[in-house]
Amino acid sequence: MVLPSKRAILQLRRILNRLPHKRTIATTWQANKEMEELKVNPYYEKYADKIAKLQKTSPEEFLQRIEKTQEKTTKEKQATDRQYSQLLNPKKTSEKERNISSESLDKYMKVDTVKDKSTDEIKEIWQQYHIQKENTIAATIPRKDFEEFKKKTSAYPTFLFPLPRSQGYEFIMSQIEGDCVHFTPLLYFQVHKENAPECLTIKHYTEFMEDKGIVLMKGEFDSKVITSKEALCLANQLQLYYCQNYDSKNNLLELFTKKPDEFKHMDLIREIENLTL
Repeated sequence: MVLPSKRAILQLRRILNRLPHKRTIATTWQANKEMEELKVNPYYEKYADKIAKLQKTSPEEFLQRIEKTQEKTTKEKQATDRQYSQLLNPKKTSEKERNISSESLDKYMKVDTVKDKSTDEIKEIWQQYHIQKENTIAATIPRKDFEEFKKKTSAYPTFLFPLPRSQGYEFIMSQIEGDCVHFTPLLYFQVHKENAPECLTIKHYTEFMEDKGIVLMKGEFDSKVITSKEALCLANQLQLYYCQNYDSKNNLLELFTKKPDEFKHMDLIREIENLTL
């Protein structure tokens, strides 16, 4: 994790003091493991007759549904356990550790070989190269969007993104350095500071920006912490806040950076819940 500036750390501390102590904000109710637990659910009375009817007329289907909810709950618990086990481990460092921020595009694509191809051909080559890669996301960004990204990142290098989870939302901190964006769960940062392990690192390659009008994006994520869909969710939010111009999102960037006492984390959640992508 890139160490944020002293100013950014002070801003984060002020905001953290006002966030809920729990890792997530509950927004949905879980399926219960057993019938007795099901009965205390607030929706039980509304559907009690249908549940009883299904239990009598089709007991096998009823049991299958109960088993599915149990399996889902078990998987969610296992995912949470993995996350908390990761929380105990600071970022590992070694001499052989890759530094994605210093990697050139030639590592993945011979620039001289493809420079005469069309923009669409380069896009296709980039996508096809990464489509089978594990723990990787990729995209192409129009030049004008990347120019907006660079303008905003100089003013707002640190931000928070809400990540939808099965039981609510988890906050992910982003730190932008040059053409790289480093994401780490906020809880990890609170525990390990600059040694917090990253859950996603995004690198932008600008070799074709001038001639082809595109920037190639590559993201590598830790599958022990987030899934590919969650990595894409973070990348999409980054694009919406930094590459586009929405008044509500620009206002949140401004408040987070310059007026942290006025920043409200629930506004971030409202933004993602109002998305109509």
